[in-house]
Amino acid sequence: MTDDQIVRLRELLTESGYTLDGVRARLGDTAAAALAREEVVPALRATRDTDPLAALIRLWWLGVPVPEAVLPAAGGLWTELGAAGLLTADPDGVRAAVHLQPWETGGHVVSDRKVRPGDPPLRPDHVVGAGGASANLAQLVSTRPAGRALDLGTGCGVQVLHLAGRTDQIVATDVNPRALALARLSWRLSGITEGVEARQGPMFEPVAGERFDLVVSNPPFVIAPDDGLVYRSDSHGEGADSFCRDLVRRAPRHLAPGGRCHLLANWLHVKGEDWRDRVGGWLAGTGCDGWAVQRDVQDVAEYVELWLRDSAEHGGAGYRQRYDAWLDRLAALNATGIGFGWITLHASAADDPVVRVEELTQRVELPVGGYVDDVLASIAVAHRAGDADLLAARLRLADGVVEERVGPPGAEHPARILLRQTRGLRRTAQVGTAEAALAGVCDGDLPLGPLLAAIAELTGTEPADGVPEPVRTLLAEGFLTL
Repeated sequence: MTDDQIVRLRELLTESGYTLDGVRARLGDTAAAALAREEVVPALRATRDTDPLAALIRLWWLGVPVPEAVLPAAGGLWTELGAAGLLTADPDGVRAAVHLQPWETGGHVVSDRKVRPGDPPLRPDHVVGAGGASANLAQLVSTRPAGRALDLGTGCGVQVLHLAGRTDQIVATDVNPRALALARLSWRLSGITEGVEARQGPMFEPVAGERFDLVVSNPPFVIAPDDGLVYRSDSHGEGADSFCRDLVRRAPRHLAPGGRCHLLANWLHVKGEDWRDRVGGWLAGTGCDGWAVQRDVQDVAEYVELWLRDSAEHGGAGYRQRYDAWLDRLAALNATGIGFGWITLHASAADDPVVRVEELTQRVELPVGGYVDDVLASIAVAHRAGDADLLAARLRLADGVVEERVGPPGAEHPARILLRQTRGLRRTAQVGTAEAALAGVCDGDLPLGPLLAAIAELTGTEPADGVPEPVRTLLAEGFLTL
């Protein structure tokens, strides 16, 4: 497409209200929520009147034919888009050859058409659109400014839309040349014309020898038999989740001092093995501080069903055979489930890198990227600070922490004391009487040492030798802050 066509299309979309807020308002809550689940019938019903915005929704998002007469007047642009390959002729008007959706940054993302039940098999170089995983990664990435950024496996280019406002230069890579072509279109439609470079190639090969202040990746993490689909075919190997493992282990070579890497991943839950040891083993030896979080875990059948629906194979010809073969593959790996989550690396240059692996299934405050640097700092200081430094420190109870006491009504002592975070990661910690008392008096006025001594005297216990481990845990998890 020419620059003039890009500008005219962008102006048309904006003036017609084809923005994320505009689409939600036009569809209404019920149809918008259904569309988020990839159910299109309510949205089709809501747009039957085919006003200009409804026509654009039906054309670009729902992927149904639209009479050209109901589309916004565009001075020949629709014919030009047909010549450029974005539209195709249909007996009922025109049909979009791509999926074009507004995104939360205010830009627009171009990908291959959404996969709907009954659609033909996907082309091998199918380019997936922006969805839940894209949004998850964007919410995780640190919001602090960065110099050079790498978007590894850019796909339709959506992460660049988030990075463009806070980085000086972005390199976006993908093994799929079709993905890079559509990503460039996404960037141009979103007004990003400078500061981003697209390079083709696998893993880190296109940036060999280069370092970045920020690396982000929504990689092909699906653990599947080889199906020839580029967007999820790179994660095969003897270990099945080896692509994500290798990505974690190679990323530090491309981080500048102080740089950060944020990525999404799947990992196997293997019979007789703790998944924390598996993922923690990926991070160990990288030389970076590491934080891995499991957000969800699925049993093997649920996992297979999810990805068969993703490729429009659910219920189609050969569905049972594909399902069975996939389960055979996972059974051969002794898989009992598959975890999904975040991994963050920080090139801290510390002599004793710290790795934390945990499970957080509760709702968290978004964006995590707004406070992820504080999370990493808390983990690091709790691990590295010496007893003398911490005992002299004036700790504070973090904002938003509340206490809950659980027990029978009228009981003299509670059965459990819980500290809950109402902000951030919203962790919950069960604590003892001494830790609860400390949380109640940590206001930054007195050093930790005298507070611990006073609490020991009040409770009739021996003063701890150094900083008790539960106190370090509360500091690492952000209940207490320096």
